[in-house]
Amino acid sequence: MRILGLALGVICGIVQGAAAFAIEIEDHRHYAGTGERVLRIVSTTDLNVFEPYVTAFQGLRPDVSVDYTVVSSSELHRAMRAGAAFDLAMSSAMDLQFQLANDGFSRPYRSAATEALPDWARWRDLIFAFTTEPAVVVINSARFEGLELPATRQELIAVLRDNPERFSGAVGTYDVRDSGLGYLFATQEDRSSDAYWRLNEVMGRLGPRLYCCSSQMIDDVAQGRLAVAYNVLGSYADDRLAEDRSGRMQILRMQDFSNVMLRTVIVPATAEEIDAAGAMIDMLAGLGLRSQAGDWPLPALSQTGPRESSGFGPIRLGPGLMAYLDPLNRRAFLSEWENAMEQR
Repeated sequence: MRILGLALGVICGIVQGAAAFAIEIEDHRHYAGTGERVLRIVSTTDLNVFEPYVTAFQGLRPDVSVDYTVVSSSELHRAMRAGAAFDLAMSSAMDLQFQLANDGFSRPYRSAATEALPDWARWRDLIFAFTTEPAVVVINSARFEGLELPATRQELIAVLRDNPERFSGAVGTYDVRDSGLGYLFATQEDRSSDAYWRLNEVMGRLGPRLYCCSSQMIDDVAQGRLAVAYNVLGSYADDRLAEDRSGRMQILRMQDFSNVMLRTVIVPATAEEIDAAGAMIDMLAGLGLRSQAGDWPLPALSQTGPRESSGFGPIRLGPGLMAYLDPLNRRAFLSEWENAMEQR
């Protein structure tokens, strides 16, 4: 469940210079530096995941404090459009990020580090990717005992359809009406997989549980409340699996098609600490281009790369991302999604 982590007065203080509005905060932490400068980051990345990057940044720039606020991708998009005062905005919903950049809500930044990024990982010096992260299926293996594990969406459809007694009320996926990342994955899958709507219909008959975030779905699989979590972030699943003591959690990577999301960062038009924001982008770009995984929680750009012909390439940054953000297209998509997923 999301946490209303700050009182409205504090929230309004965060959005200096903007019309007062409530922003729903999931987590927040201030990392004190030795100087007076404060880099204000709003992000969809869980605090425990991004903390090593803050530590590394302050190793390079100990004078800069980092104020880190975690919100949903939809809240981040809304805050940026309302003029919230942050110096960096990082999101997993790359379509919403691209729309912000395209609509003039980010300011350009260029450096040797950003120039080194591949063309598919940046756009017009306004938006930069630093990870590639595939969507995966996470299962509770105890709930699949005696069943053949699915490797494709057609096989997942078959096992869910043929075993309703096992999976009723135990399938989780995003509520795409509220989750920006969930909507991105859903619309991209609609474009790329013939099985998407059939799978939605099968899940809809099972009374699916709908979530805002990958981490909540993964936790519910690990704790046995879910048998299947569909299209969660592979990086979060890998981290949770490493901590799992039960041995019941398992990650399935679909072999027919995989959404691969680019986690992106922009410098909002309202940014004030441009130098510090640029230094963080340069560090993230350098880590994105690393050749070895290392101990970093998020995968590098080089760990996936462009492999569109095999159905496993990253979703491309470009105007095509905004097709499903058109109000008419979005309304039509959500109507069809609700018809499939809310059958009870």
